[in-house]
Amino acid sequence: MGKGQQLYKKAKTLIPGGTMLLSKRPEMFLPENWPSYYSKAKGCEVWDLDGKKYIDMTIMGIGTNTLGYGNDEVDAAVMNVVKAGNMSTLNCPEEVMLAERLMEINPWADMVRFSRSGGEANSIAIRIARAASGKDKVAICGYHGWHDWYLSANHNEGDELSNHLLPGLSPNGVPKDLKNTVYPFNYNDFEELLDIVSNNDIGVIKMEVERNFGPEDNFLQKVRDLATKKNIVLIFDECTSAFRETFGGIHKKYNVEPDLAMYGKTIGNGYALTAVVGRKEVMEAAQNSFISSTFWTERIGPTAALKTLEVMEKVKSWDVITSTGKKIQKGWKDLADRNNLQITLSGIPALSTYAFKSDNALKYKTLLTQEMLKKGFLASTNFYACTAHKNEHIDAYFNELDKVYKTISECENEKINIDDLLEGPVSHSGFKRLN
Repeated sequence: MGKGQQLYKKAKTLIPGGTMLLSKRPEMFLPENWPSYYSKAKGCEVWDLDGKKYIDMTIMGIGTNTLGYGNDEVDAAVMNVVKAGNMSTLNCPEEVMLAERLMEINPWADMVRFSRSGGEANSIAIRIARAASGKDKVAICGYHGWHDWYLSANHNEGDELSNHLLPGLSPNGVPKDLKNTVYPFNYNDFEELLDIVSNNDIGVIKMEVERNFGPEDNFLQKVRDLATKKNIVLIFDECTSAFRETFGGIHKKYNVEPDLAMYGKTIGNGYALTAVVGRKEVMEAAQNSFISSTFWTERIGPTAALKTLEVMEKVKSWDVITSTGKKIQKGWKDLADRNNLQITLSGIPALSTYAFKSDNALKYKTLLTQEMLKKGFLASTNFYACTAHKNEHIDAYFNELDKVYKTISECENEKINIDDLLEGPVSHSGFKRLN
């Protein structure tokens, strides 16, 4: 065991679930053998607690660092704030500057509220939208965090959120009185949404604009028109998708405007800042509901976001990471074809993922992570692009991945038993209790 694995073993006795974020659990990658903790990170490289360096060809801080880890310009702006003071009795001026900047990027919007995590931003948006509409019931499509309002959907008829990113999310601890207040609908299924709206007093529609695939048959515009007709507040959750294909929300790509939108992950390049932007007539409802938190007023988040937006616009980061993502998707497909393997690709290019079409898919994913780790790569069956990923990183990655695909092909052809190759347990695929 390396220092990281040893520390994680201790962590599971001290921290319920082992980590603060499900997606960073070692069990999601390589149980027992994932490095687990880092000592430093720069560009697209990460060093573990034993000083070993890896190229991050997987989730890049869960998609937070599109400019790479430790971007010099963003970090310099943050260090100036640290020296000048991050918190005081007075408010930081950067939050006003950032509000103005976001209104420039979102000309349809008039006002903004800030928080520090995606779950918080989602809850703020729901609170404001419910206050503005005067109605409690919400139709949702996509992943929107961990708070009660969202998980209550799994009180309805069981695991209703299983098709919205993560299966097996338990609503334990969520009041059962919230049953039938949130109704999931499937992306591109307008008739399902229409049925929900027709049979329930829906005040809010909340959805991701795009995750695994894009809209069909004018889906987004139909949702917009329905919301307008029924006087429903339409929210686009862009915590994940924003600033990856456009300078702003991915809804700009489809020319459909919401009433509220949330931005997170990319906006601060690894520093904690999320935003809820919206039309004045909706946002003003925040003044009739108590929404307030001490650390939403700290200075590092908005300072980092201002500089991140400046650098993004300068280098056109959304174009760079989209181009890189397309190279990765093509590389995966070419490898699969050469090795007679079947895979399914999904996600926008900058947030690419795939799965092996096989009963042994999870075992193959585990083997891939295991073998790529030995060669100095943090890798799985997904790839989140950043501007620090260069051609040399991509070429080195595919050179090693080709060898793994050949082995997997031999397993599929039953020349090798996959179970004989795995050096530990199989990776997890969803929410599970840890022992």
